[in-house]
Amino acid sequence: QLQLVESGGGLVQPGGSLRLSCAAPGFTLDYYAIGWFRQAPGKEREGVSCITSGGSTNYADSVKGRFTISRDNAKRTVNLQMNSLKAEDTAVYYCARVRYCSGFRSPFVWGQGTQVTVSS
Repeated sequence: QLQLVESGGGLVQPGGSLRLSCAAPGFTLDYYAIGWFRQAPGKEREGVSCITSGGSTNYADSVKGRFTISRDNAKRTVNLQMNSLKAEDTAVYYCARVRYCSGFRSPFVWGQGTQVTVSS
Protein backbone atom coordinates (compact mmCIF):
# COMPACT_ATOMS: atom_id res chain seq x y z
CA GLN A 1 0.00 0.00 0.00
CA LEU A 2 1.38 3.37 -1.01
CA GLN A 3 2.49 5.52 1.90
CA LEU A 4 4.05 8.95 1.57
CA VAL A 5 6.69 10.36 3.89
CA GLU A 6 7.71 14.02 3.96
CA SER A 7 11.00 15.36 5.26
CA GLY A 8 13.02 18.55 5.27
CA GLY A 9 10.90 20.92 7.30
CA GLY A 10 12.30 23.18 9.97
CA LEU A 11 12.82 26.72 11.20
CA VAL A 12 14.23 29.26 8.77
CA GLN A 13 14.57 33.03 8.75
CA PRO A 14 12.61 35.19 6.31
CA GLY A 15 14.36 35.18 2.96
CA GLY A 16 15.86 31.78 3.59
CA SER A 17 15.40 28.46 1.81
CA LEU A 18 14.26 24.94 2.59
CA ARG A 19 13.97 21.81 0.51
CA LEU A 20 11.17 19.38 1.24
CA SER A 21 11.16 15.81 0.02
CA CYS A 22 8.34 13.34 -0.47
CA ALA A 23 9.21 9.65 -0.62
CA ALA A 24 7.23 6.44 -0.90
CA PRO A 25 9.17 3.56 0.64
CA GLY A 26 9.01 0.54 -1.62
CA PHE A 27 7.42 2.46 -4.49
CA THR A 28 8.52 4.72 -7.25
CA LEU A 29 6.64 7.99 -7.62
CA ASP A 30 7.42 8.29 -11.33
CA TYR A 31 3.96 7.24 -12.46
CA TYR A 32 1.97 9.36 -10.06
CA ALA A 33 0.87 12.95 -10.01
CA ILE A 34 2.15 14.34 -6.71
CA GLY A 35 1.07 17.55 -5.09
CA TRP A 36 2.33 19.62 -2.21
CA PHE A 37 -0.23 21.18 0.09
CA ARG A 38 0.02 23.26 3.23
CA GLN A 39 -2.14 24.16 6.17
CA ALA A 40 -1.47 27.13 8.39
CA PRO A 41 -3.05 27.45 11.83
CA GLY A 42 -6.67 28.48 11.57
CA LYS A 43 -6.68 28.18 7.79
CA GLU A 44 -7.88 25.62 5.30
CA ARG A 45 -5.45 23.31 3.56
CA GLU A 46 -4.37 24.74 0.21
CA GLY A 47 -2.56 23.44 -2.83
CA VAL A 48 0.96 24.76 -3.30
CA SER A 49 2.46 22.91 -6.23
CA CYS A 50 1.97 19.79 -8.29
CA ILE A 51 3.86 17.68 -10.80
CA THR A 52 2.28 15.22 -13.22
CA SER A 53 3.70 11.88 -14.25
CA GLY A 54 4.77 13.58 -17.47
CA GLY A 55 6.63 16.32 -15.62
CA SER A 56 4.21 19.19 -16.08
CA THR A 57 4.05 21.48 -13.09
CA ASN A 58 1.77 24.07 -11.61
CA TYR A 59 1.98 26.44 -8.69
CA ALA A 60 -0.25 28.50 -6.49
CA ASP A 61 0.04 32.19 -7.31
CA SER A 62 1.40 32.89 -3.84
CA VAL A 63 4.52 30.78 -4.45
CA LYS A 64 5.20 31.28 -8.17
CA GLY A 65 8.78 32.31 -8.78
CA ARG A 66 9.85 31.21 -5.30
CA PHE A 67 9.04 27.49 -5.12
CA THR A 68 10.12 24.78 -7.54
CA ILE A 69 8.78 21.24 -7.65
CA SER A 70 10.85 18.47 -9.20
CA ARG A 71 11.44 14.75 -9.30
CA ASP A 72 14.66 13.08 -8.24
CA ASN A 73 14.41 9.76 -10.03
CA ALA A 74 17.58 8.39 -8.46
CA LYS A 75 16.24 8.99 -4.96
CA ARG A 76 12.63 8.27 -5.91
CA THR A 77 11.44 11.51 -4.39
CA VAL A 78 9.41 14.54 -5.32
CA ASN A 79 11.03 17.66 -3.95
CA LEU A 80 9.83 21.16 -3.23
CA GLN A 81 12.58 23.77 -3.25
CA MET A 82 11.37 26.80 -1.36
CA ASN A 83 13.31 30.05 -1.71
CA SER A 84 12.70 33.60 -0.48
CA LEU A 85 10.53 32.25 2.29
CA LYS A 86 8.09 34.55 4.01
CA ALA A 87 6.40 34.41 7.38
CA GLU A 88 3.13 33.62 5.61
CA ASP A 89 4.68 30.40 4.27
CA THR A 90 4.64 29.03 7.81
CA ALA A 91 2.47 25.91 7.78
CA VAL A 92 2.46 22.15 7.94
CA TYR A 93 3.36 20.92 4.46
CA TYR A 94 1.94 17.69 3.10
CA CYS A 95 2.59 15.74 -0.04
CA ALA A 96 -0.21 13.77 -1.59
CA ARG A 97 -0.94 11.63 -4.57
CA VAL A 98 -3.55 13.47 -6.61
CA ARG A 99 -5.77 12.50 -9.51
CA TYR A 100 -5.42 15.86 -11.23
CA CYS A 101 -2.73 18.49 -10.85
CA SER A 102 -4.94 21.10 -12.40
CA GLY A 103 -6.64 22.75 -9.48
CA PHE A 104 -4.86 20.34 -7.11
CA ARG A 105 -7.91 18.11 -7.34
CA SER A 106 -8.75 14.84 -5.68
CA PRO A 107 -5.82 14.13 -3.38
CA PHE A 108 -6.30 10.64 -2.00
CA VAL A 109 -3.05 9.47 -0.37
CA TRP A 110 -1.48 11.77 2.20
CA GLY A 111 1.78 11.96 4.05
CA GLN A 112 1.96 12.84 7.73
CA GLY A 113 3.19 16.38 7.13
CA THR A 114 6.29 18.35 8.00
CA GLN A 115 6.37 21.67 9.82
CA VAL A 116 7.86 24.72 8.14
CA THR A 117 8.29 27.79 10.31
CA VAL A 118 9.56 31.07 8.87
CA SER A 119 10.53 33.42 11.66
CA SER A 120 13.32 35.70 12.74
